[in-house]
Amino acid sequence: MRVHNFSAGPCTLPVEVLEEAQAEFVDYRGAGMSLIEMSHRSKAYDEVHHQAMRKAAEVFGAPDDFEVLLLGGGATLQFAMIPMNLLKQSELGAYVDTGAWATRAVEDGGYHGDVYRAWDGRDEGYRRAPRPEEVALQPNTRYLHVTANETIGGIRLPEFPDLGVPLVADLSSEYMSRPIPWDRFDLVYGGAQKNLGPAGVALTFVRRSVLETANRELAAYLRYDLHAAKDSMFNTPPVFAIYMMGKVLGWVESEGGLQEMQRRAEAKAGRLYAAIDGSGGFYRSPVEQDSRSLMNVVFRLPTEDLERDFVAAAADRDLVNLKGHRSVGGVRASLYNALPNESVEALVGFMEDFQAANA
Repeated sequence: MRVHNFSAGPCTLPVEVLEEAQAEFVDYRGAGMSLIEMSHRSKAYDEVHHQAMRKAAEVFGAPDDFEVLLLGGGATLQFAMIPMNLLKQSELGAYVDTGAWATRAVEDGGYHGDVYRAWDGRDEGYRRAPRPEEVALQPNTRYLHVTANETIGGIRLPEFPDLGVPLVADLSSEYMSRPIPWDRFDLVYGGAQKNLGPAGVALTFVRRSVLETANRELAAYLRYDLHAAKDSMFNTPPVFAIYMMGKVLGWVESEGGLQEMQRRAEAKAGRLYAAIDGSGGFYRSPVEQDSRSLMNVVFRLPTEDLERDFVAAAADRDLVNLKGHRSVGGVRASLYNALPNESVEALVGFMEDFQAANA
C-alpha cells in the first residue's frame, strides 16, 4: 500500500510511470541491460534523450525560438549561470525577493554580476508576492528574475509582470501547473524533482537570441550556447532523471496537458485552503490570500507542540512528509501534479479529526 506523500521534493510521481519504469529497469526493451548501464551515445538512449526534449517543448508549448536544455546541478547552479551568461559590463540583473529561494538566487547571482532587489519582501516577513507596480527597475536592467513559487514559504507569484524587461524565472516547484506566457521570457528553468521526475536534471528553456549574445568567457560547462550546440550532451547527461522526466511529460500529456494540471492544482489547493480558513483559527495560513501557493500549502496550529503532535499523528494515518521546512517550522503539504485527490481528502479528514480532539 502506498502512503499519502506530501513531500516538497523529491515529489510523489505517477504510479503508472513508476510501474512502466519498473518493467523496463533490468532489461530495457530487450537490450539485456538497463538504460542506465548503456552508453549515453547509444541509439536507445539517444531516442530517450531527444524524445524528452521534444516532449518538453510540446507539453509546455514553447515557441520555436527557444532551445530546450537538460542540465545538471539543479536549479541552484542556474542561480550562477544566469548572470554569467546574460550580463555584460554595465548591465544589471533585477530580482524579486519573495523568500528563501529568491534570496539564494540574488545572493548567488551577486558573485557573478551586478544585481539588485527590485522588490524585497523581507521587511514584511515574506507574507506575499508583489503587485507589478511595486517592482522598481533601474536603468540598464538586462532581465528581471522572479521565483514563481516559494517551496518553503508557500508563496506564489499570481501573475508574471510585464514591465518591458525580459523575464527570467525559477519555475522549479510550479513546472507543469500553469501555462507560461512565453513572449515575456528570455529564460525559464527549474529542477525536475518538484513536478517533473526524480532529482538530477534542471529543465531550462532559453531564447536563441540570448544564446547568440551570451558570454563566451566561461568554463565550458557553464556556457548555455555549448549545451545547446551539443543537444544537452556536452558531457554525460543525467540519464535516469531524463528518462523519467520524459515519461512524466508523456503522462501529463495523456492526462490533458497543462490546462488540466492547472485545473487540478486549483481544485486540490482550494479544498485544503477551505479547510484551513474554515477551522475558526485552529489552522491558519501565514500567506496573504492572493499570494498563496497551489503547490506548497503551509499552515500553522495554535502551538508548536500541537504542530509536532499533528505531524506525528498524521504519519500514523499514512499521511507523510507534512513537517514544515526546518527554517520556518509549521506544517507544509505539497500538492504536486501526481498527488491524487484522495490524498487531499484524507488530509482534510484527518485535520477535522485532529481539531475535534485538540481544540
